[in-house]
Amino acid sequence: MTEDEAREWIRAHFNVSRETQLQRFGEILRAESGRQNLISAASFETLWARHFVDSAQLIPLAEEAGEGAWLDIGTGAGMPGLVVALLLERPVVMIEPRIRRVEFLRAAIAELGIGATATVEHCKVEAYKPKHKAAIVSARAVAALPDLFKSTAHCADSSTIWLLPKGQSAHSEVEDARAKWQGVFHVEPSITSPESGIVVARKVRPR
Repeated sequence: MTEDEAREWIRAHFNVSRETQLQRFGEILRAESGRQNLISAASFETLWARHFVDSAQLIPLAEEAGEGAWLDIGTGAGMPGLVVALLLERPVVMIEPRIRRVEFLRAAIAELGIGATATVEHCKVEAYKPKHKAAIVSARAVAALPDLFKSTAHCADSSTIWLLPKGQSAHSEVEDARAKWQGVFHVEPSITSPESGIVVARKVRPR
């Protein structure tokens, strides 16, 4: 997917005002890159495809989710959590243990004017105590599925939809997870990288 194709995908699935917000976020990312290494310098050349659409493609997979927050684990530079918060009318809670990333995310949220729905928790997910179970849980390159389910289970219930980009290891990680976890698992191909997969899980519970 080229950068022009990525921008067109965003316009087709959302609207021009959302595209403008993503453009602003890209500028914020570039400005911060001189202070901390949020994403690799080379990936700015493919920012829309590699990071923005790669994050945004999770949103259609969450269409059947009920009411409640979208919980993003280990948001880091803002993908997918902050991108989702820009594109979706739903509360988004981002979990990030690194203080400099937390400060960056909070400053970006303020500058983008989405503080009414987007929040950042400075902690590891094991220490997070949600008031309500998450409708959706996402995590991009955070931990192997069995470990992620174990650390995050207290934030989810049987109705939670898990959206977990896993690259080429998606199918093998699902098989590993089945040893200790049961549920409905499906691997959706990534539109930005056909060899990569997104694990979509429902009704996840320990065996």
